[in-house]
Amino acid sequence: MKNNKEISQYCENANVLFIAVDSPDNKKYLTYLKKLFTNIHMIHDENDALNLLENNNFSLLITELSSLKIINEKSSFVDIINTIVLFENTKEEYFLESLRLSLDAYIEKPFTFEYLGSVLMKLVHKYSNELESQNNINYINQYQKIINKSSIISKTNEEGIITYVNDNFCEISGYTREELVGTNHSIVQNLENPKIFYENIWHTIKDEKKSWEGVIKNNAKNGIPYYIKSIISPLLDINGKLIEYISVSNNLHSSIDDKKHMFNKIEQNVLSILILLQIDEFDILEKFYNIETIDQIEKSFTYNLPSYLPCEYRLCNVYFLSNGRFALLIEYDRFEETGLNLNKYLSDFILNVNKSTLKLDEIEFDLNITLSYAIGKYLLFEDAKAGLENALNKKTSMSFANDYSMHVTKEAEKNLEVIKMVKIALDNYNIVSYFQPIINNKTKLIEKYESLVRLIDQNGNVIAPHAFLDISKKGNYYNKITDRVLENSFKMLNKVKTKISINISAIDIENEQTSTTIFRLLDEYKSDNDRVIFELLEDENVKNFKIFKGFIQKVKTRGVLIAIDDFGTGYSNFERLLEFEPDILKIDGSIVKNINKDNYNRNIVETIVSFAKSQNIETIAEYVENEEIFNLLNEIGVTYSQGYYFGKPKTLNTDEGQCNI
Repeated sequence: MKNNKEISQYCENANVLFIAVDSPDNKKYLTYLKKLFTNIHMIHDENDALNLLENNNFSLLITELSSLKIINEKSSFVDIINTIVLFENTKEEYFLESLRLSLDAYIEKPFTFEYLGSVLMKLVHKYSNELESQNNINYINQYQKIINKSSIISKTNEEGIITYVNDNFCEISGYTREELVGTNHSIVQNLENPKIFYENIWHTIKDEKKSWEGVIKNNAKNGIPYYIKSIISPLLDINGKLIEYISVSNNLHSSIDDKKHMFNKIEQNVLSILILLQIDEFDILEKFYNIETIDQIEKSFTYNLPSYLPCEYRLCNVYFLSNGRFALLIEYDRFEETGLNLNKYLSDFILNVNKSTLKLDEIEFDLNITLSYAIGKYLLFEDAKAGLENALNKKTSMSFANDYSMHVTKEAEKNLEVIKMVKIALDNYNIVSYFQPIINNKTKLIEKYESLVRLIDQNGNVIAPHAFLDISKKGNYYNKITDRVLENSFKMLNKVKTKISINISAIDIENEQTSTTIFRLLDEYKSDNDRVIFELLEDENVKNFKIFKGFIQKVKTRGVLIAIDDFGTGYSNFERLLEFEPDILKIDGSIVKNINKDNYNRNIVETIVSFAKSQNIETIAEYVENEEIFNLLNEIGVTYSQGYYFGKPKTLNTDEGQCNI
């Protein structure tokens, strides 16, 4: 079946010349030939045949030996045409003579149609091989054209001398073809690449006769560096003998892709290393520079990223994500073959970035990075992202993040349960206030209560704020909780004669809704404003000190007292303190609880008390757990005490005045 198809294809495409001189059977043979061939010309004269041969492309010549001899003497075209000779005389000398004339086949007269078909099979095989060869050459030419257009190509001989470069090589290097051919690649070599880097390349392609893949930093003629992702291969003949070396490269800058392409690459499920990195304090850069400058910084950093990787391995895909965040994707198996320690490799990478200077026009930037990496096939991005957030929160430079996403998912599920609990508590008015007494150290009478938030869950359990307050901020329930606490605390002014101390954060002051609630309640309880104390925490969440200070001044004009909470640790600052003009300093409990055992803590308390007295500021010590601590605080001169020694936080339903010790 295949043979018939090949014969049919050959006969359809062949252009045949049939020279029939003075033969009575010509018409019969022509009938046979016309049944086989689509394009056939019959000529009776050798001279006419010569004219046709010179002006047309024939693929098959059918003639008698005598005509072939005449044509062969006068033309060289016969040597490149398939030839069938028709024999009437089969003497031996005729066969020998035909062989000298490059005969492809012969047919003895008379012959049948079937016999002619069998003879053609020999020519069909030859035709098929020639056609396949022509197609292969055509395909190779097309491939070469495509690669030549899209890639940077060079060839070198055994000694490393450049024998060929394409236009792309000339364009990226800035050299002409004449300047490159005849030299070696040191003409574009960047001196930052160590000697061992090139030794490794030559060992791979020359000694091992394998392909080398990696990123190379070169210098253009104008001195500007550029990066190419290269495959350098030795070309061998069928006996394994080296013919030449060929390098096919791509401009690495043009291969930098976006987030979508990164996900597509990850979804191929190849065992990979995903590195996510963030330029530290990028938000500060955004405040100092315009959008165009930030864009240039990101592009320049992305372009230079591979050069920061240790030179032993730079084969990776680079992705710009957004807002100073980038990704590198490395095939794990290829990296593993290097024998490098991944943790050290990435530590060196961070060090290289931190030591480098990014130059942009006349501005120089010293950039630091935080990175996270994950290894595997699945949830790579989720793991690396969770790890990066963890590293940024903990202010560590690097995090190994395998399975981080699972922890984050579990944490998210837990947070969701807490949010659900908060919502139910708000709906059922189970966000309540407990009150802890604050006693005057001299009179031992309760003069104040601190309002402390509690949550009553569906089972009646009392939940402390550390279990739900921070999570509520993420779920946007924090403001509702604050409003509920404010309402509860101000209502207590009607039940007790003492002062009520209410915790107010920077978030509360800067929030318009909460601020409105505060001043509405101050107006509603105007006659009791002098019994209200706002405990403020001066912390890193204060975004606008002007608003913070303005709030203090505004409420103080109404008679409200200001206490600075947790003083003595964290962001405490005596100079800033004077700007706030507080009435009370609450000494942080972590200092107070060890004052009877730690002289350093005692000295801190004494310093705070001394400063407070000089500014006519009262002091409250938290975490007063026993009589020994109380007596020591009283001796130092602390004004008030608060702690379990005097009472735990609880609900208040009656007036309270005297504290029994």
